[in-house]
Amino acid sequence: MNEMDVRLKEVCVDACLVVKLVINEPDSALADALFAWWQEQGVQLIAPVFCPVEIDSVIRRRTVITTPEERLTPEQAEIAFEAVQAIPLKTISVPGQRRRGWELAKELKLPVVYDSHYLALAELRNCDFWTSDARLYNNVKGRLPYVHLLSEFASELMR
Repeated sequence: MNEMDVRLKEVCVDACLVVKLVINEPDSALADALFAWWQEQGVQLIAPVFCPVEIDSVIRRRTVITTPEERLTPEQAEIAFEAVQAIPLKTISVPGQRRRGWELAKELKLPVVYDSHYLALAELRNCDFWTSDARLYNNVKGRLPYVHLLSEFASELMR
C-alpha cells in the first residue's frame, strides 16, 4: 500500500463514510476494512465539529423517512447511535476553515457548505479526505488530489 502510506498520520472522513461502519449499507464491509487498516497504521481520524450531528441525523432519518428496506427499527437506530460514539473520530475546527469552506463551495459550485468544510479541513491540515459520496468525489476529482473515494481502497486491496 505504498501510495496510501504517504500522508497517513491524519485522515479526514465524512459522515457518509462513518455511517457505513454502524449501518449495513453497500460497501460497509469495505469501509470496515479501511477503518481497520487505518487503526493498524495509527491514523488519527478527523472531521469538522458538525460531523457527529450529521451522523446522528442520518441514523435518525433512517428510522422515519426511508424506504421500508432501508428503514431502521428504533432498536437498530439506538445500537447504531451507541456504536458510532465508540469510533475514535476527533472533531476539530482550524483557523481559516470557515473562510476556505466558503471559497471551496463557490469554486466547486456546491449548493451548501457541508462538503466544502470537510474539504477545507483536509486541505488546511494537509491530509487526505475520504468519502463514500460518489457525487462529491466526481465533482472534485482532478481538482483536489487529496480527495479519495471509498472504492479506491478496494483497488488498493487488489494490488
